[in-house]
Amino acid sequence: MGLGPQAFIDLSALEHNLQRVRQAAPQSQMMVMLKANAYGHGMLTVANTLQDADAVAVARVGEGLTLRQAGVTIPIVILEGCFDSQELVQAAENNLQLVIHEPGQINILQQQTLTNPIQCWLKVDTGMHRLGFPVADALNAFRALSECSGVADGVRLMTHLSNADEPDDPETDHQIRLMRPLVEQIGAPGSIANSGAILNWPESHLDWVRPGIMLYGASPFNGRSGVDDGLRPVMTLQSSLIAISNFSKGDGVGYAKSWICPENMPVGVVAIGYGDGYPRHAPSGTPVLLNGELVPLIGRVSMDMITVDLRSQPDAATGDRVTLWGRGLPAETIAQYAGTISYELFCGVTSRVEFIQGQPD
Repeated sequence: MGLGPQAFIDLSALEHNLQRVRQAAPQSQMMVMLKANAYGHGMLTVANTLQDADAVAVARVGEGLTLRQAGVTIPIVILEGCFDSQELVQAAENNLQLVIHEPGQINILQQQTLTNPIQCWLKVDTGMHRLGFPVADALNAFRALSECSGVADGVRLMTHLSNADEPDDPETDHQIRLMRPLVEQIGAPGSIANSGAILNWPESHLDWVRPGIMLYGASPFNGRSGVDDGLRPVMTLQSSLIAISNFSKGDGVGYAKSWICPENMPVGVVAIGYGDGYPRHAPSGTPVLLNGELVPLIGRVSMDMITVDLRSQPDAATGDRVTLWGRGLPAETIAQYAGTISYELFCGVTSRVEFIQGQPD
């Protein structure tokens, strides 16, 4: 095994998290989120592992085509829908389902003749104010969509929650109260719940739930980690110590010498940096896990390397493995230090990191 960065993808943890979704929403069908390369975990790997899901979802038609070309046969939902007749024909030919969120997409369906009708979802804006038809316009949009000759019978409804990462925020209750009566009035299958709502708002579960970040073992809630919600981390990002030096009190470490040694001390260099997806703005004090103990990052994150304080690890040696996040060190912890979210950490891991299916030693 080389000394460079490796991302271990624990498929047993992925399956465990899928069962956690089923435990939380046992009466709902499950549409699992595979957008952004399955949140950086590998879209094809995750799709092939989660064959028990009722459907998968990606953002764009191109992602859906990639899945179909790789032999994925379960239903695939395109969350952004299509934007021209060519994409519509490709979606229909490959049995992709489309989310329809603006009038122009209905116009494309009205103007295009399809040999095989396509399954559609109508997106309703209940407060996210990003995509979707306003609640007041949703019934007319539903009727217009249902009347398109190229649309399969049984148009479904979905909305997206804006504040479900805050368990006490009243906005989620407000959005649920807008969406549930509309679903009942129209009499169509509906979907509200993302990861946060799956775990905290059972009244949002309806016919379909849409787990995302919880599948990958991170908590959807601010200030919590996945283990708090019965989840297991799927990605463990590791690298190795490649150098150890002893510096004197007053020596500066790294670019701009932004960290000054407070005493004579050992400093380690770990082979990972922002070129691999480690967050450049992670400050001094951000923990890494070395030989089962937390040690702090010191100085600036470089493109290929970080430096760490080894005063608490006098026996550390070149080649020792270092965990940046995952088993033993939640990604949520690193995200909090870096002023970001676990989603961005996962999605930011670059192609030069070696991906390995399994658990680290």
